Formats: sequence, C-alpha cells, structure tokens
Amino acid sequence: MPTFNRRDAMKMSAGFAAAATGFSCIELAKAGPIEVPVIDKLSVRVLVDSASDLFFKRAEVAGVKTEPGRSANSMLPLHSEWGLSLLLEPQRGDTRRTYLLDFGWTPGAINGNLDLLKVDASKIDALIMSHGHWDHLGGLMGFLDRHRKSMPSDLTIYAGGEDNFCQRYLRGAGGDLSDFGMLDRRDLAKRDVKVMLCETPVVIGDVAFTTGKIARNSIEKVLPNSLVEFKFKDGAGCNWSHYLPAEMEGKIVPDEHIHEHATCFNLKNRGLVVISSCGHVGIVNTVRQAMEVSGVQKVHAIVGGFHLGPAPADYLTQVVAEMTKLNPDVVIPMHCSGLNFTQEAQRQMPGKVLTTTTGSRITFGI
Repeated sequence: MPTFNRRDAMKMSAGFAAAATGFSCIELAKAGPIEVPVIDKLSVRVLVDSASDLFFKRAEVAGVKTEPGRSANSMLPLHSEWGLSLLLEPQRGDTRRTYLLDFGWTPGAINGNLDLLKVDASKIDALIMSHGHWDHLGGLMGFLDRHRKSMPSDLTIYAGGEDNFCQRYLRGAGGDLSDFGMLDRRDLAKRDVKVMLCETPVVIGDVAFTTGKIARNSIEKVLPNSLVEFKFKDGAGCNWSHYLPAEMEGKIVPDEHIHEHATCFNLKNRGLVVISSCGHVGIVNTVRQAMEVSGVQKVHAIVGGFHLGPAPADYLTQVVAEMTKLNPDVVIPMHCSGLNFTQEAQRQMPGKVLTTTTGSRITFGI
C-alpha cells in the first residue's frame, strides 16, 4: 500500500480546487528551508488605515523615518476606514520591487487613495493577502477591475493558505450571525490572477519572505473575532480536508486563522522588519516565526496590526512585556493594534514607538 503524507494531501487539495473551479493557477509553496535575501532599503506607504491626521509630523526612531502623505487634491481628503492596505517598495542594489499588501474594506478607499497619492498601480509586481478578513480583502476585486489590465500578465497573489477562501461571519449582540465575506477563487480566475498558497515560508521576488503558518508557542491567544465555515460547494468556499478532520465539514466555529502569515524583510545591518497586518495568532508568535524561518535573531522593526484593541488590560501588559523581550529597535502599530497597545508600548518601551496615519510613508535603511 502506498504511503500518503501531508504533502500528498496538499497536492490533492490543490487538484481538487482546480477541478472544481476550472482554474489551474493555484500553487502550494514548496516545503523546506528558504534562503532569506538581504535588502538595502524599504519604503512602506500606508494606503488605507483607520485614521487620518492632517497635522501629522515627520518623526524618526532608530533610523526609521515617518513622513506625512498629502492628497494631491486639496478638495478631496484621503479616505480612512477600518481596514489596512500597505504599498511595500523594497530595494536591493539596483533591484526594486513593488508589492501591495492587503486591500482595505472597500474599493473606493484603495482606488481613491491610489489616485490622491499618485501611486502608479501598473508598477505593482505582486499582491500579498495576509488573511481572509473582509477589512483586508474587500477592496481587492474593485482594485483589480480598475487596474488589472495595466499590471503584469503573470500577476500572482501570495495568500497564507486554503482557509483564506472560507466563508466568515460576525456574531451580533443577540447571537445572530451576519455575513463577513468570502474570497471566491473564481473571481481571481476571471481576472487572471495566479494564487500561491504560502502555508510554508516563501521568498517573494528575491527581496521579501513570508513566515508561512505561524507556530503558537507564546502566552498569546486568539482574541474573539470572526467565525469561519469550513465548506466547499459549487466552486466556492475552502477545501479544509488536508489540514482538518472530516467532521469539520460544514461547521461554523470561532476563527483561529490557521494560515495567517506575515510579510518580512531582512534589512542590511539592521535586522528583520516584520509586517503583521492583523496578528490574530499573536504578534510575539509572529515575530518568533520570522526569526525561526530566517535564522536572523535581530529584530529591527515590528509593524502593522497587532489585534490588541480588544485585549484585557492584564493580558495586554503581558504581551507587551513579551514583545519587549524581543528587543525591537522600533514598533509601529496600525489598524487593530489599539490605542491601549500604543499607550502600554510607550510605557514599557519608551522612545521606541512610532505612529502613522493614512497616507504616511515609512522609510527603513539608507
């Protein structure tokens, strides 16, 4: 009898999805160690975040600089909404890349801000999706509808894993469920976008790397957020079968974000820049995973959403204490991190916290 391992199951899962949808451009990242590239410089533009500040001023911590981004039209402000979208521009020697990480909640916000910040979408080399929440992927299809024709013919989206395609729900105060969206792979197929499922670490364009599935080995826990349904029907939904038992079919359960991943860079002479769009699985877990897969122990910057806004005070204090042990040069909270996190981080890590706003540019390196 032939052996049947996890890798075989993953291949079978991908084949199942392709057969069900008629879309064969879904790949699973190869398992195994990666060689993490070193970059010279990184620019991060905050395309969409939850707040705008017209009085935002330049700041600098440990060589990391933030500067405001202004609307090109004095009569139209940048649009802020609950969600996140970041334009990443790494540089290594003469090699320059542009990646779009997450897409905000609505097409109007991301498309409008791209215009007002004069960002040329045709220069974007690849897309990255951190996890399957609508406030990070809701703007994707509208963005593609407007810009796909001007983008690379072999455009790829790097997604954490199969559960990114699951149906998600929110539970109301009365216990009723409301739709919180689902990324339909058939919509990506219609727009000729390839999908790379990064359940294991992946190097992107010789400049970036992803963490792959994040190990959970700290004090952190997934705080209450959405619910997820493990179902695949008529080409829509997620095929859970290669990582969950059969009895999970059709179940609606609290979302553990099985394949949420982070986007990372190894900055020359500085260390790791770890970008966590939401950090549901724990920001300390996330950074530790980046350190483990890269072999780089120095953490230069921890950036993005840390999902600590809803955290109880005692738990928040513990998590920030664990983050402090990582000894980052700078911490840059966004989106769902919460004002409570920013205040606690400033207390425990004085002089290390930088804030941003919609439109801000953050520069790392020379």
